[in-house]
Amino acid sequence: MSTVLASTAQTPGQSPIPSSASVSSAPAAAAAAAAPAPPAVPAAPVRPQARLDWRLRFGALSLIWGFSFLLIKVGTQGYAPFQVTLGRLVFGTAVLAAAMAVKRERLPRGARTWTHLTVAAFFLNALPFSLFAYSELTIPSTLAGICNATSPLWGMALSMVALSEDRPTRVRFAGLGLGFLGVLTVLGAWQGFHGLDATGTAMALLASLSYPVGWIYVRRTLAATGNSHLSMTGAQLLVATVQLAVVTPLFTSFPAHLSFGPLLAIAALGALGTGLAVLIQYGLVAEVGPTTAQMVTYFIPVIATAAGVAILGESLHWTTPVGAVIVLAGAALTQVKPRRSAA
Repeated sequence: MSTVLASTAQTPGQSPIPSSASVSSAPAAAAAAAAPAPPAVPAAPVRPQARLDWRLRFGALSLIWGFSFLLIKVGTQGYAPFQVTLGRLVFGTAVLAAAMAVKRERLPRGARTWTHLTVAAFFLNALPFSLFAYSELTIPSTLAGICNATSPLWGMALSMVALSEDRPTRVRFAGLGLGFLGVLTVLGAWQGFHGLDATGTAMALLASLSYPVGWIYVRRTLAATGNSHLSMTGAQLLVATVQLAVVTPLFTSFPAHLSFGPLLAIAALGALGTGLAVLIQYGLVAEVGPTTAQMVTYFIPVIATAAGVAILGESLHWTTPVGAVIVLAGAALTQVKPRRSAA
């Protein structure tokens, strides 16, 4: 679930890895155009493809990721946080494995690629998913959803240090300051953070910081592998699943009884919020571009807050929605790209 799109597109928990498909298709198209035309035959009636409008898919993606924080909360009511994360990754990986089988795609090859995928899986999946699950033991899902919206702020701050080509502007600096002012508003800093669990809040913010760390690493190491998005993300989730499968037995014990409700929430979190969401996301990026697709980021905390209040009965102080608006405004400003001067 990530909620932010990186250089191409990004959601909480998945890495944008550009493929070479768009490059390699150009010579093929030119060769096809130069080939002699086949004999004329009666054209078969063309049936329009039944494809859901991108606006509906955009709304579905917003709902899926917005409800993810509610599902995490429900899952932790019956299972340990590491178990919630492991189940989420298992179901998410299963969905992507099925999609890869349908499209007949293979996992990437090469020890170096898998080494980089191991690091990416830790920062983009295993670590943030686990931190959000642990944070929601002590903080409401509404606060976790708003903390997730700070990823663009952390991303800009880190990119100024790690990506020399990403030049900050005054507008983006203003967005960074405004965004973190919004965080202080959400937390009620002038009241001494009264009523908030400091550890849980810090975990949620650290999870949001983990995403841009992973994105920058992916951008530096995996952007030119030549593999498809689906193949690389499927491999990434597979590695993250293995990581959690190793860690979970060390820190948790097998549950005494299976809680159906929390288990169903974990299954939905993985299959929908981690698996299906990735497929929808990449379809949106391919159709409407990353700029439009990344706007889903700004709907997630709104939906997470509404779901937490309406369904879970979580309390809502005025600082939460006001601070969330400030955070989103600051995050939007950090995404403003400088205009290129005309030659």
